[in-house]
Amino acid sequence: MLFIKKVIVPETHRALLFKNEQFSDVLEPGVHKIVDWKKQYRILLLDITDTLTKGISEDVSNVLKLHPDKMLKHIQTWETAEQEVGLIYQNKVLKEIKAPAQQGAYWKGFDEIKIVKVDISESFKLDKTLARMVLAAKESPLKSSVLNAVIAATIPERHVGFLEVDGEKESTLNAGNYVWWKFNRSLKVKQIDCRLQNMEVNGQEILTKDRVSLRVNLSATWQVHDAQKVSEELADHTDFLYRELQLALRTIVSTQTLDELLADKNKLNQQILHIVISKVAEYGIELKSVGARDIILPGEMKAILTQVVEAEKMAEANLIKRREETQATRSLHNTAKVMEGNPVLLRLKELEVLEKIISQINTLNVYGGLDGVMNDMVKIPSPPVKRQ
Repeated sequence: MLFIKKVIVPETHRALLFKNEQFSDVLEPGVHKIVDWKKQYRILLLDITDTLTKGISEDVSNVLKLHPDKMLKHIQTWETAEQEVGLIYQNKVLKEIKAPAQQGAYWKGFDEIKIVKVDISESFKLDKTLARMVLAAKESPLKSSVLNAVIAATIPERHVGFLEVDGEKESTLNAGNYVWWKFNRSLKVKQIDCRLQNMEVNGQEILTKDRVSLRVNLSATWQVHDAQKVSEELADHTDFLYRELQLALRTIVSTQTLDELLADKNKLNQQILHIVISKVAEYGIELKSVGARDIILPGEMKAILTQVVEAEKMAEANLIKRREETQATRSLHNTAKVMEGNPVLLRLKELEVLEKIISQINTLNVYGGLDGVMNDMVKIPSPPVKRQ
């Protein structure tokens, strides 16, 4: 009696049939009856639902190498050359990116899998459609493979970018989004901000010409006007500008006395601007303005300066007071001269004084009537008699 073995292969599986441990065939989904009265056959059942992630096992790979004529009906192989990138699509959706010089295989039949090869030997920039697709990747393993496969850069408005390939400048980048394949090369993107910017040079401890220690805080506005030159000539243009401002500030302050610095801060600003503006212009930087925000003195020097200012203000006040007193005395002298030869004017002045005195008194007793007021309270000297 013949022994019949019944093998059921689900739709999501494939089976490898071995006879006497030698590969015989691939069993597709369905029911298979095998006459095995000597127990010569062995079945290896394989789940192919996750073939895109796992590919094929090592056992299947070995069988593929030995029996490609039978296996290639059921397995799709792929291989990328040294200058090729592989794009793996499943049901027309990008699922993974394969690096150059790689190979692999997938089971056919469960999902539609397509491999698209991209030549990166000359052009390694992604087109806009593909770039948007890879940058929007959120699912693994596509997200993971994107991180390993591409380098992206966004150049904002009023910025200039520079792409370096293997240490050499490749191109200048205007505002926009850029994505490149980074296989087989070293890529670096440098951005330069061309907007108006501010720089602070704070806490510079400096000795003046007269050996006074002070701290100066400096502020400067600047702008890159030649990004190409800045990129080629300077490793760090902000550090370069900061150092030049610092050195100019120290040079100017050390050659002036404290009184000279405090007398005219604008002169200090102009001197620093004059020194630095030409130096940085050679490297593509335009210095717009320089301003010393604070000149901070030590505590004991502040006290001394406060005393000096107080003494100066007191001397000014005394001088003004003396001038006013002199002016008042001169005015009284002139008034007296006018009244000396005019009895009526003198009388009016006396009455004016009398009116002011009366306005300050609540009760006034007058004896002798109006004549007493006019002659007894205020006496008018008789006019000199003219001799003939």
